[in-house]
Amino acid sequence: MAGKIEARLAELGIDVPAAAAPAANYVPYVVTGNLVFISGQVPFVDGKITYQGKVGTDFTTEEGIDCARVCALNIIAQVKAACGGDLDRVVRCVKLGGFVNCIDGFGDQPKVINGASDLMVDVFEAKGRHARFAVGTNALPLNVAVEIDAVFEISSGSQI
Repeated sequence: MAGKIEARLAELGIDVPAAAAPAANYVPYVVTGNLVFISGQVPFVDGKITYQGKVGTDFTTEEGIDCARVCALNIIAQVKAACGGDLDRVVRCVKLGGFVNCIDGFGDQPKVINGASDLMVDVFEAKGRHARFAVGTNALPLNVAVEIDAVFEISSGSQI
């Protein structure tokens, strides 16, 4: 039987992708105590990097929001892996850290990262409300438009 969060995902029409393997010498998440630290997630879809370029020239703010949502889906995939597939173990999304690859003078980084924040609340409801930061930068790895990391609190259980 599907859990509450899986049912919520189905209700929202959201398919969580498989958790991506790390691209270098790091791990995609670390579980310590009841906290899960998710490494920065980029807009990786079906094995390919998407949204390469800068918000403000290559992408509109609205496209940046969509990119942040893709990053958030990848965060959910990683926390699902950290929970052994059981998203009902999520106690709370504690914090998101959002980086936006943007042009000088762009000031809508918080609006862009809302794409991720809104998804966390849509999926986890009150448990999805979190602290966060949203900053602009002149470059991100692989020239992606957005990268987001996260911290979650999870309930006890078998940890991978």
